[in-house]
Order: sequence, then C-alpha cells, then structure tokens
Amino acid sequence: MCASCISRTDGYAVIRPCTAEDFEEVYAVINDAAMAYKGVIPDDRWQEPYMPRKELAQEIAAPVAFWGYEERGRLIGVMGIQDVRDVTLLRHAYVRTSRRRCGIGGELLKALLAKTSRPVLVGTWAAADWAVRFYERHGFRLVTPGQKDRLLKTYWSIPERQIVTSVVLADQKALELLRTT
Repeated sequence: MCASCISRTDGYAVIRPCTAEDFEEVYAVINDAAMAYKGVIPDDRWQEPYMPRKELAQEIAAPVAFWGYEERGRLIGVMGIQDVRDVTLLRHAYVRTSRRRCGIGGELLKALLAKTSRPVLVGTWAAADWAVRFYERHGFRLVTPGQKDRLLKTYWSIPERQIVTSVVLADQKALELLRTT
C-alpha cells in the first residue's frame, strides 16, 4: 500500500450522498481527476475545466445522484448514479489524483452497486484504458460496437462525436438483458 493510502485504514472514511453544500468539492474532485484525460481523449472533446460548474449543475438536475468517499471531512472521490428507463447508469467516477490506486474507486463502485437491483451500464472514453480495466476488474464487460452506439443513444444525452469515441461496459444483468433484445 502506498503512503498516500495509509490513512484509508484508520476508520475515518465514509461513503455518503453528496449534498448541495458539497458542490464545490465535487467540482474540484472531478476536475482534478479528469486531468488524466488531457492529451488522451480527442482534443475536440477536451476543455478546461473538464466539467464546468454549469455542466455539473445540469448533471445534478438530470438527476445524477453523486456519492462521495469522504475522509476526515474531505471528499477524496465521487461517483454518480442515475436511473434511466430500465437501467442504472454509473456516471462521473473520479478519485483525486493524489489518492488513485488506493481502492477508493472500488469502494464507491461497490457501495453504488448495492443501491440498485437494475441492470447497470457505464460509459467511458475508449482511449481511457485505465477506466476500462477498472470496470472489467469489477465484473463489467465491454458491449459490442453496435450495442454501444444503440445504448449511448438510448440512455445518454451526449454528442455524436462522444458516441464515436466512447465505449460502454455492462454488468451481468445488463449483459443478460442485451442478449434478449
């Protein structure tokens, strides 16, 4: 375990719903962690800040329910969950740069998966191979390119360019649903 992960084991961490009072800290976590995408995703999809405050407010209103991994009163990681039609989407999963690879993302994922009995889908940038590997380690599988396009158009509101440059991963329930449709 790296030195930055040591405090994780001291009993001061909690996973909790984020509130309106957490807005600025959620914004900070997302934009710190999203720097990993700079130079990786297509230049025409990158902006600074990666997620402006207005966009974050729109996501919350969508509604994406953000949950935070808090340690000693500070948000270290965030992940959103959104029910759309007959599935649950995992949205905006980020861990502060200084605390990556400490298991925080996995803890958030486990907590959010426990909150739904629906099929779960997650979309991410195709070039973000670390994100794809993270979800695969947690039991998600890439869907076919044709399924990906259909799912992104059905469950997400994103531009066509983002559809082209993204992938979708599905949990076991979602994979079973895809086999029947």
